[in-house]
Amino acid sequence: MAKKILVAFYSRTGTTRKTANYVAGELGCDTEEILDVKSRMGLFGWLRSGMEAFREMIPLIQETKKDPSAYDVVVLGTPWWASKMSSPLRSYIAKNRDKFRQVAFLITSGGEDIGKGIPNMETACGKKPAAVFTATTEQVKTGSYTNKIQDFLSKLR
Repeated sequence: MAKKILVAFYSRTGTTRKTANYVAGELGCDTEEILDVKSRMGLFGWLRSGMEAFREMIPLIQETKKDPSAYDVVVLGTPWWASKMSSPLRSYIAKNRDKFRQVAFLITSGGEDIGKGIPNMETACGKKPAAVFTATTEQVKTGSYTNKIQDFLSKLR
C-alpha cells in the first residue's frame, strides 16, 4: 500500500514553495502551505525573519487545514534562516509535533551550512527524519536540484 504523504512547507520568497510543489507532484501527495499572520516582505521582514529564526521564536501562523496525524509521512519544508529552520515552520512543528508519525526534511538555502541545523529540527520534531533533501537557491532557480532529489523521493515512496 502506498504511503499517505503531506508536504507542509513555509516559503517567504517562493524557493521552498517551488521545491515542495515539485516533490508533491512527483509523489502525488497533498500540500499544506504554512502562512504568516504578518507580512515578511521587504528589508524589515527579512530582518525579522532572521532574528526570529536565530532566537528560535514561535510566531503566530494562520490556521492550517490538513491534519498531520492522517498522514504516514509529513515532509517539512523550510528555507534556512540564520542557520536554522524558518520560525513559521517552527510554529507548525510546535503545534503538530505529537501528530507526526514520520517526518522528512526539505530545506532550501541561499548557501548557508545546513548540516549544523538538522539536529535542531530533529529535536523540535522529536523524531529523526526518514530522508533529508537540501538545495541552494541557485539550484532551485536553474532546476538542477531535480537531478539530485531522486534519492529523497525514493526513500519516501
